[in-house]
Amino acid sequence: MDFRDIKSLTREELREELLRKGEKAFRADQIYSWMHEKLASGFHEMTNLSRTLREALEREYEYVNLEIVEVQRSRLDGTCKYLFRLADGNMIESVLMRYHHGNSVCISSQAGCRMGCRFCASTIGGLVRNLQASEMLDQIYRIQKDSGERVSNVVVMGTGEPLDNYENLLRFLKILSDEHGLHISQRNITVSTCGIAPRIRELAEEDLSITLALSLHAATQEKREELMPIARKYKLPEVLDACAYYYDKTGRRLTFEYSLVGGVNDHPEDARRLSALAKPLHSHINLIPVNPVTERKYVQPDKKVIGNFKKELEKYGINVTIRREMGRDIDGACGQLRRRYLETAE
Repeated sequence: MDFRDIKSLTREELREELLRKGEKAFRADQIYSWMHEKLASGFHEMTNLSRTLREALEREYEYVNLEIVEVQRSRLDGTCKYLFRLADGNMIESVLMRYHHGNSVCISSQAGCRMGCRFCASTIGGLVRNLQASEMLDQIYRIQKDSGERVSNVVVMGTGEPLDNYENLLRFLKILSDEHGLHISQRNITVSTCGIAPRIRELAEEDLSITLALSLHAATQEKREELMPIARKYKLPEVLDACAYYYDKTGRRLTFEYSLVGGVNDHPEDARRLSALAKPLHSHINLIPVNPVTERKYVQPDKKVIGNFKKELEKYGINVTIRREMGRDIDGACGQLRRRYLETAE
């Protein structure tokens, strides 16, 4: 951990850092509040600090402040898709979704992704690098400041595999839920994973109350390998065993994310197999009609097929929802906006 990235420090670490420099502990509390509660865009806004201290901080620490490159606003449902530029020039994207129960932000955890899921634009071009905790946090901070609206729910489900960026993810979760920052309840935070089984088991030991979502997408090993190359490394039985361990250890019900791909995994037999996997874990199933991606061949099933698939699952007593499609008139699919921008820049 490079402690020159001040926004990635926990409150305790920041206190220790300032004390070592001969500053009072309350200065750390002031700085922490400016960063994570008042969402200051830089040290220059911290007006209750002396100019000398502000200048020293400028010299010694990186202050992550993402640049908004583009915002796409849906005329259909108010969804906003943000394209951010990082300090090193890399691009990431995030989405603000407005629901009756509050605003939800979907953030990226990596620039690019190495999981290789066949139906996802995020993985085209592979992984560039992990995001720092500060870069994950600042997606939420910039969106809240830009929209002028409170964010109440966060899903780590954008570009990247969160458990492939494990240490930064844990740091992000701690700061985001800290009562001295935005104080978003961990119960309002969802982390999605392709199924890195050892990390799922580690996460179960972290004493968190987040919701874990497994990107399942197929109910057999063969189909899962076809859609998700990572499934060759972590076989379905191993992943499900890790999920069972997580459920037993935390008592937190998992969500199974299931992208419905026309003609691939949308048959009644797929629903029957899926219900058999979900029932022992009391899992909720979130059906996601796949977003068409230009570079991929996959298409959405017909609405009738989607409805019948849901009914088939309910017949077996499974709690299931169809994800509401947000931002269909903009680059709604994960990774599309970033991909389009990179292609234009080439």
